[in-house]
Amino acid sequence: MDAEKSSSSSFEDLSNINEQERAEMNSQQQEPSEPTPSTSKEEPKEEYMDILGNGKLLKKVLQEGTDERPEGRDIAVINFTGRLEDGTIVEQEQGMVVQIDDVEVVQGLDMTLKLMNVGERAEVIVDARFAYGDQGYKNEDHPERSVPPNAKITYTVELVSSKEETDLESKTYAARKDIGNKKRLRGNFWMKRQEYNLAIQSYRRALEYLDESEGGITKPTADGEAEPTNADLQELLEDRMKVYNNLALAQLKIGANDAALKSVDHVLQCQPSNTKALFRKGKILHAKGETKEAIAFLQKAATLDEDDKLIQSELSKMILKSKREARNEKDLYQKMLGHAQKLEQKQKAAPVAQNQEASKLSSLFQFKLWGYLMGSILIGVAGVAIYRYNKYF
Repeated sequence: MDAEKSSSSSFEDLSNINEQERAEMNSQQQEPSEPTPSTSKEEPKEEYMDILGNGKLLKKVLQEGTDERPEGRDIAVINFTGRLEDGTIVEQEQGMVVQIDDVEVVQGLDMTLKLMNVGERAEVIVDARFAYGDQGYKNEDHPERSVPPNAKITYTVELVSSKEETDLESKTYAARKDIGNKKRLRGNFWMKRQEYNLAIQSYRRALEYLDESEGGITKPTADGEAEPTNADLQELLEDRMKVYNNLALAQLKIGANDAALKSVDHVLQCQPSNTKALFRKGKILHAKGETKEAIAFLQKAATLDEDDKLIQSELSKMILKSKREARNEKDLYQKMLGHAQKLEQKQKAAPVAQNQEASKLSSLFQFKLWGYLMGSILIGVAGVAIYRYNKYF
């Protein structure tokens, strides 16, 4: 499971059960039971295996299989029926091909497949947390099979067969296209449910099949099958761009902005005028706080698709926000500048006040000094006058 988790997800990646746990589970399954008079293979065992240890995922063997057990990424063929607690059938598939660990069925069932032997038939009770969660599932084609929120589902599942997947490079163009688009559509399913981490997992797996960078996209070809034409390869490119675009959106939704930026750049490198990619990049840059750059991409997208109201609306919001931010910055700058000017004036005023005070003190000192001097002179004159008066009279 991808490290980028959705906090609102009703699923958990608990599929990587270690080998020791699996061995213990296997030994639990193969413990000999007491002989019974009945020889029917449909005889159920009494005990459920608590796969997660919390009662949220239980498994009971209904029919033993072989000793062969699938591994992660193996290709399995399964039959299953899912029922609500009142017995209503909400899911039913025969001969369904799934790749284990790729969440192509509900997560609880996907985890259980690795604990089944080929040919085994089992009853699996899946808590809502590992089924359709608190959202439930609205089946638009068959409303009577919709799953209500927080519903526990009991599956009767048969593992018909399992085989290791062939090397990616050995697959033909047609096979890679089919498998890649199947995983892309599964990613879209999770996106609609807002299970973004699971959508990311599905989209990344889809890219492994649709991306030609690893080779093997044009060769080999099946016996009697012509090599893909340029038109075929262009169609494959379009599928790949759809995946990268949706992957970018899923990453944006969980706040993985740098990863989302890389994903959308894959699209713009091949299709610089891809309106959806330009719009997504604008949203990503805005989320990163780069509003000015975001506006430039939205303006380009709006020019290419003038009728898209969503682009126009987002562009208007960003422009208004940009103007508001610019105004706030200007006001803040003016406040800072005004404060700096007041501080400077205050600093300049301080020496003037000090000089004025010093001047006052100096004047006072000079006044006192002149007073003392004049007093001394008067005393001296008076003394001389008295002396002369006494001399002559």
